[in-house]
Amino acid sequence: MADAEDEVVKGSEEQQQQAEEEVDLSSSPTPPEDSQTAAGRKGDAQERPAESVATSTQGRHLLVEPTLDQFKLRKFFVLRPGTLNQAIKDVEALVNEEVDGSVLSVWLMAEVDHWNNEKERIVLITEFSLLVFKYDFMMFNCDQMQRIPLNFVDRISHGTFSFPKRSLLERNGEGVRVFWDRLREPSFTSRWNPFATDFPFITFTYHPVRKISDVGTLCSQHVEKFREQLKDAAQKVHTLKPVPGKANGVLVLNQPIQIEAYVGFMSFLGNENKLGYCMARGNLGF
Repeated sequence: MADAEDEVVKGSEEQQQQAEEEVDLSSSPTPPEDSQTAAGRKGDAQERPAESVATSTQGRHLLVEPTLDQFKLRKFFVLRPGTLNQAIKDVEALVNEEVDGSVLSVWLMAEVDHWNNEKERIVLITEFSLLVFKYDFMMFNCDQMQRIPLNFVDRISHGTFSFPKRSLLERNGEGVRVFWDRLREPSFTSRWNPFATDFPFITFTYHPVRKISDVGTLCSQHVEKFREQLKDAAQKVHTLKPVPGKANGVLVLNQPIQIEAYVGFMSFLGNENKLGYCMARGNLGF
């Protein structure tokens, strides 16, 4: 019995020594190299999330910026899916083949009146006529149509826009002005009447959505294309249907397009807010 008790005491003493050794090992300080390695790992862990956040932020900016620009242009109703195709069908239905002939080309442009106001227009060049339509892209309705016989077109001028010396207005870009009666000059009352429509010429410039690939081919990004097609069609009609007492042929001039407007507060306000275009304006449509 005594031997058995001695063995039990010895076994308990050995277990206590082993427990004390394990405590010493666990409480021993970490070597410097291990602490530096752990610190480096923590630093890497902190840097990697920062890098990933920066990369994701840059990628987000790259994706958002073009989308925002396109979204702003989508305010124009003409860019809504199917709108322009329906508008072209509607205006082509108004073409009189006996008077105008077949349609040669379709253009989405902006008309600039004598008070420097921009107005959205669909322009058709046909075999015998130049047709200008005021189309409501919101209600799908043609509000106005102007027919200009090509055998009356006698001059086409193209170039930058210019204003009188004392004018407060300015306009960038280039335009095309089509004349059909060089002998008739606008009257004094017509020049100062913002609603006058009896001018013997019409002026066109680029449409704001010309850089969108869906309609870019119709917007005449280069005014030369529209001018050349109009000149060729007019020259052909002058040969087929000459006007008695009128010089045949079309004179093309590269010169500044003069707009005789001086103050034009209403045109400045209208052009800045695109009041001459069918587009969404907050919760209201024009």
